[in-house]
Amino acid sequence: MSVPSPLPHSRLMRSVGRKDTAPEIAVRRHLHAAGLRYRLHVKTLPGTPDIVLPRRRSVVFVHGCFWHGHRCPHGSIKSKTNSDYWEKKIADNKRRDAKKRRDLRRLGWFVETVWECRVHEIGLVNKLVRRLLAR
Repeated sequence: MSVPSPLPHSRLMRSVGRKDTAPEIAVRRHLHAAGLRYRLHVKTLPGTPDIVLPRRRSVVFVHGCFWHGHRCPHGSIKSKTNSDYWEKKIADNKRRDAKKRRDLRRLGWFVETVWECRVHEIGLVNKLVRRLLAR
């Protein structure tokens, strides 16, 4: 019996969920519980933010630590296979994230980023809620 070949990178990347991830849902629950109402994945805004609060002119990105190169233990993991590809991929993601933030700020939006490793820190999420409510 033959062993199936691994997925090519393009197919592998397509299989990774981009919407409704567990960290994103956790943030949304906190925002909703605080009375904040939002829209999801607004395609007309640069970068299609995860959460958009139009009345507060704010957007929230919920980033996975590995995929977006966060400086935490999970985000600092180096791939053991095809490391050149992954280093370039993550560097490109970081550049794209910076451009999205810049573009949104130029359009007058407040931009917040919540990292996957910090989603369950209630103090951090409460600070986010207070900042959003103050706008």
